[in-house]
Amino acid sequence: MTATAQIPGYVAGTWDIDPAHSNVEFSVRHMGVAKSRGRFGSFRGEIVTAADPLESTVTATIEAASIDTRQADRDAHLRSADFLDVEQFPTLTFRSTGVRQDGDDFVIDGEFTLRGVTKPVSLATELGGFTENGLLGLSASVTINRTDFGVGPAGSAKVSEKVKITLDIEAQRRD
Repeated sequence: MTATAQIPGYVAGTWDIDPAHSNVEFSVRHMGVAKSRGRFGSFRGEIVTAADPLESTVTATIEAASIDTRQADRDAHLRSADFLDVEQFPTLTFRSTGVRQDGDDFVIDGEFTLRGVTKPVSLATELGGFTENGLLGLSASVTINRTDFGVGPAGSAKVSEKVKITLDIEAQRRD
């Protein structure tokens, strides 16, 4: 049985991520006791679902300056050279390098670039499905070490080095 036969309603095609119906969020432990959360408000991307789902690809770009933690002073600090350095590195990017099945779910392997540093990452991905009117939904998550990308001070007691990135994506099929 092929992977396609195991995905009810699977549709091969090219899909554009719809930012109005998608979320790119993150959480990081603050002061070792609580999680601080935020989101990026401006992003775009393309998903190509191949005839064989394991041949599918994803590319995405996030505007670093669109970071929003609901606290203006913190957002300004995160945009500064101390963290994202949005003046020098205006985007974060992801490009898939492979897709593999993990039980009923998938893992999307790829290259994530943040602050000009590119590292391999693997996104645990749950396919939400496809609709008859041309929508694709999926959820994915990955935990990165921010200092691997030169973000913020290493060994800080204030902010954990581990950052969880969570994606809830709805994409529209191109005609």
